[in-house]
Amino acid sequence: MSGIMRDFKIEGEEKRKLLKRAREIWKKWKLLLPEKNTLVLDFRLGDFFRYGHIEYPVVNLEEENYCGKFIFMFEGQTCPAHRHRKKNETFFLLRGRVKMLYENKKRILEPGDVLIMPVGNLHSFSAMTDSLLMEVSQASVPGDNFFKDRLIGIL
Repeated sequence: MSGIMRDFKIEGEEKRKLLKRAREIWKKWKLLLPEKNTLVLDFRLGDFFRYGHIEYPVVNLEEENYCGKFIFMFEGQTCPAHRHRKKNETFFLLRGRVKMLYENKKRILEPGDVLIMPVGNLHSFSAMTDSLLMEVSQASVPGDNFFKDRLIGIL
C-alpha cells in the first residue's frame, strides 16, 4: 500500500452503481430508505461484496448522543469484527437473515429479532441473504470503531 492508507468508503461512479443495485432490492421490498449522506463501505479491504455494507443514516447527533441508521447488506457480505469504546448498539432485523458473532457466541437473526450489543463487545455480522438491519445507538463518532483486522485499523 506504499504507506498510504486507502479510504474505508467507496465514492464516485462505483458508489452510484452499488446504491442503484441496493435500491432495486429494497424497492421490491416496498421500503423507502433515507438517501442523504449514504455510506458505501468496504472497510479498506477492497472487496465490497465480501467485506462491506451500505449505511443509510436517519440521525446522528453527537451532542445529544444518539444515532439511528439502516444497514443494508447484500447476501454474503460481512461487517468485520470490531468493538466500540463509547457506544452500545441495538440491532433490529427488518429483512433477510443475518449471522451475528459476538463475544464467542453466534446467533442467527430472523426478521423481527433484536440484539443488544453492549459497549466493548467484539462483534461482526454476515448477511445470509440480502438483509436490512436497523441500528439504534449512541452517536457514531470517528475513532470509536476498533477493528480486529489491522488493515482496517480504527475508523
